[in-house]
Amino acid sequence: MTKAHKATSQESFLLRRKLTIGGLSASQWDDFIHELNHHPCVDFAEHKAGEQLCVSYDGTHWSVDELLSAIQANGGQLKTGWWTRRKLAWYRFTDDNVRANAKHEPFCCSKIPPMKRK
Repeated sequence: MTKAHKATSQESFLLRRKLTIGGLSASQWDDFIHELNHHPCVDFAEHKAGEQLCVSYDGTHWSVDELLSAIQANGGQLKTGWWTRRKLAWYRFTDDNVRANAKHEPFCCSKIPPMKRK
């Protein structure tokens, strides 16, 4: 099933993240998901089985670090371990890449590329 994106989301810069979170009760999960779904940068958030959070957000305006601070503000804790650290490193790398690509101004192949200023 295809989900509709928010009108403010730039579909080409949407990033999907899956994180395992502990320490939240059922009511806290509901409040947290409601908060994320009403955040202007978050396109969609849902709670899956196994304490898993699935979020898609606009990478030009939000990052995984801001998501982690929102998780901690709501009383949740990220699962620790090697795989989680590896995923977070990859998520941070792709966040930086998306922000860099959003700022990039493309140029035509038949024109001289812009010169770097020293």
